[in-house]
Amino acid sequence: MMDNILGLLKLRIKRGINLAIRDANSSDPYVVVNMGEQKLKTSVVKNNCNPEWNEELTLSISDVQTPIHLTVFDKDTFSIDDKIGDAEIDLKPYANAIQMKLDDTLSDGCAIKKVQANRTNCLAEESSCIWKDGKIIQEMILRLRNVESGELVVEIEWVDVPGSRGLLGGQC
Repeated sequence: MMDNILGLLKLRIKRGINLAIRDANSSDPYVVVNMGEQKLKTSVVKNNCNPEWNEELTLSISDVQTPIHLTVFDKDTFSIDDKIGDAEIDLKPYANAIQMKLDDTLSDGCAIKKVQANRTNCLAEESSCIWKDGKIIQEMILRLRNVESGELVVEIEWVDVPGSRGLLGGQC
């Protein structure tokens, strides 16, 4: 079973910024994360268009070509939940940074790779893959699509799994 898994990805859903209002004067947002057959979700933050989740979700990664889809919803009690917007994370730039095989001589906060915001990704601004506590993390601000306003602040971190293929074998 581990043969088809490259590793795990810790996805930290940190917060939302200026999310669209879907109730009378606010929203009750939560985030649904989809990648292939995997589906995870955060808790609901009541009455808040600038929610703080700080939740960590873990995905098993079998192909870095498969993007991570994030959809923000407004929780409704008596009707179907309203979609607030969506975004996508392209793992390829991050996977390329992991494959650099860096050692522990780097200082915390050192930028390994910069990923520019462009029309093909959901980045609101440039994002850097940085060295932190012996690992490479990428924090990003994602601009939500299909909505009038809203951004998500997320962070990703690779976790090698013993017995898995890993990223260092060049599967990207």
